[in-house]
Amino acid sequence: MAGSTLRDVARRAGVSIRTVSNVVNGSVPVSDELRARVQAALDELDYRPNLVARNLRRGRSGMIALVVPELDVPYFAELAREVITAARAHGYVVMLDQTDGDGARERELLGRESRATMFDGLLLSPLAISAEELRLRTNRVPVVLLGEHIFNGSLHHVAIDNVTAAREATEHLLALGRRRIAAIGDQPYSTGETAQLRTIGYRQALERAGLTADEGLIVPTPRFHRHLGAEAMERLLALPEPPDAVFCYNDLLAIGAMHALTRAGVRVPDDIAVVGVDGIQEGRYSSPSLTTVAPDKAQIARTAVSTLLGVIDGSAPPPAEVKAPHRLLVRESTAGPAARA
Repeated sequence: MAGSTLRDVARRAGVSIRTVSNVVNGSVPVSDELRARVQAALDELDYRPNLVARNLRRGRSGMIALVVPELDVPYFAELAREVITAARAHGYVVMLDQTDGDGARERELLGRESRATMFDGLLLSPLAISAEELRLRTNRVPVVLLGEHIFNGSLHHVAIDNVTAAREATEHLLALGRRRIAAIGDQPYSTGETAQLRTIGYRQALERAGLTADEGLIVPTPRFHRHLGAEAMERLLALPEPPDAVFCYNDLLAIGAMHALTRAGVRVPDDIAVVGVDGIQEGRYSSPSLTTVAPDKAQIARTAVSTLLGVIDGSAPPPAEVKAPHRLLVRESTAGPAARA
C-alpha cells in the first residue's frame, strides 16, 4: 500500500508504533517473534521509510560524497556505480565530484567548513595532497580514503595490495617464458605512490626469477591514460632490442600500448604479451581481450561505505588500512585465442 505509515504497520502487526519504529530503525532490540511479525506487515504494506525525516532527526543530510580524480576514467566510473549501490543499501544518496588530480581542489574539499554541511561523510581518492595536509585538514567531516596514494595511520584507507598485484602480473608473464619484460607507468615523484608500489612488485618478480631489471624498459608516464600508453609503447618498440612482454600499470595504458602495437604490425601476444591492472569492462571487449589484475570493486565499495558510515555514527574501529581482494584474469593479450571467455 503506497504511502503506508508506521501507524498502519503497527495496526496490521498488532503492535505499538514504538515497536515498529524499533524494528525499522534497529535502535532497540526486539524479540524474533515480534520482528518477524512487524517485518511481515512491512512487506505486506510495502512500507517505505521517510529517509529525509529520519536523517533530519539525526542531524544528518543522508548524503555521502565520492570524490575521485577523473570520473571519465573507466575504473572510477565503475567504482562509483558500486559505491552508489552500496550506499543505497544503507539509505544514503551519493554526491559525485572530481578533482582532476589538482592539489588545490583536493585541499579545498578538505578545508571548506561549509562543505561539511552538504554531506555526512567523504570517500576520497586523492592524487596530489600530502599525508600531512590530510592530518591538518580543517574540515572535520568523516573521511575514508580510497586508492593507494596516501595512508598515514590517521584515516581509514581501503586499497588493493599494489606490490602483490604487480608481482603477480609480472610473474604471469614470466611463467609464459617471457624474459625481456617492460613496465609502463612508473611515476618517480612524491605523489606517485601507486605507480611506485607497482614498480616494486615488478622488480620483485624479476628478482625472484633471477633476472635484473633493465632500467631502459621501465617507462614513466605522468598519468594512466591511453595515449600515454601508446607513446610509451612506441618508445619501447624503437629500442634496439624491444621487449617480449609489457606490464602496464593500468588497463588504459595497456589498451593504448596494444593500439600502438597493432599500428606497428606487432602481434599480441605472439610477439609481445600485454597485461594491465584495473579489470575494467573495456579490457574485456578490446581486441585482443586484455589480461588484467582486477580489484574487487564491489568489495572495495561495500567496505568503504560501511566503514564511512561507522565513522559517521561513531561505531568504527580505530583507523586502519584494509586490503581489498584482487585476481588475475587471463585473456587473449597473454594467452592467445585459447583464453577467449
